[in-house]
Amino acid sequence: MTHPTRILIAANTAWYLANFRLRLACALQDAGYEVIAAAPYDDNAKRLEAAGLRFVSLPMDNAGTNPFRDALLTARLFSLLIRERIDVYLGYTVKPNVYGGIACRLTRVPSVHNVAGLGTVFMCDNLLTRIVRGLYRLGMKRAAMVFFQNADDYALFERAGLVDTERAICLPGSGVDTARFAPQEREQESTTDRGPFRFVLSARLLWDKGIGEFIEATRRLKGDGADIECELLGFLDAENRTAIPRAQIRSWEREGLVRYRGAVEDVRHTIAQADCIVLPSYYREGTPRSLLEAASMGKPIITTDAIGCRNTVEHGVTGYLCKPRDAADLADRMRDVMALTEDQRMAMGEQGRKKMQTEFEESIVIDRYLMVIRQIVSADSGPATRRA
Repeated sequence: MTHPTRILIAANTAWYLANFRLRLACALQDAGYEVIAAAPYDDNAKRLEAAGLRFVSLPMDNAGTNPFRDALLTARLFSLLIRERIDVYLGYTVKPNVYGGIACRLTRVPSVHNVAGLGTVFMCDNLLTRIVRGLYRLGMKRAAMVFFQNADDYALFERAGLVDTERAICLPGSGVDTARFAPQEREQESTTDRGPFRFVLSARLLWDKGIGEFIEATRRLKGDGADIECELLGFLDAENRTAIPRAQIRSWEREGLVRYRGAVEDVRHTIAQADCIVLPSYYREGTPRSLLEAASMGKPIITTDAIGCRNTVEHGVTGYLCKPRDAADLADRMRDVMALTEDQRMAMGEQGRKKMQTEFEESIVIDRYLMVIRQIVSADSGPATRRA
């Protein structure tokens, strides 16, 4: 008896898989592959199972650097690959990429990795950076394919010899479903008064995401008498060392600077009610999905001229770029958007949506994965035979 090719998709949260990789997983199932999802358990595991995926809880210390815990994660992944007779491994986020890659080398399972931003550790050169680079080299040097979400990360890995560049290419982030994230009418508060100009920042609540700069820019604008309303959308990542304390967010709310909406499963309504989406991140991003979704819905966006962010915007055409870690420059760009007429903002949003449809459509990402996996399976005559 033969079985379909079995694919393991692993990430550091079930939330990540459900929000960023569910359509890919479903496309793989539709293509006849058996898909298993592995991540630390959270409520999003139910969404994965409802879509027909088998979910395996994979405990890991996401934020820690304890080598014994990381060795244990490698052992768990090694065991999972053997026990489930995995034919192809898809790794996302840092630890599943690094330690999953090591486990795949030990078990000779072909692996495909996605580098979705490198975070703060690659923004300096110290002992930790050198260790992390060595781990990436060990885990991904022999991969069947490594996808990068921007050209800067690709170039860094190429210069450092961390990947085989013959098996590494850039993708347009995780892509965006432009049919699902389509423009919607903004609800007017009255027929005569459109209400305050609304800025929304949607991200994990980390200082690295530029949230402090967003608050300071808001303070400046309000101090000048601007009629604006600013909202924060996203979950509190308490395990992250750069997480913003809930008490700080409440303090900003009391000051009247921002309204915190929490983590929202479906962000489309909030985006539709916004006039502009802001992400002043100085984190080394891959390609921020929040910006792709906003542009796909026809909203002007403001983000930093930084790695991973700059490629989502054509400055002055689909939105504006501001300087990283510069609240004053961000405030100026927010003023620029507010100074546009309604028709000018709509035209900017339309250009942003066209950019998403031609460059960042999610089907581009899915098609590339399907092509790579077909090549792996056709090159390996063993998957079905091994489990006969």
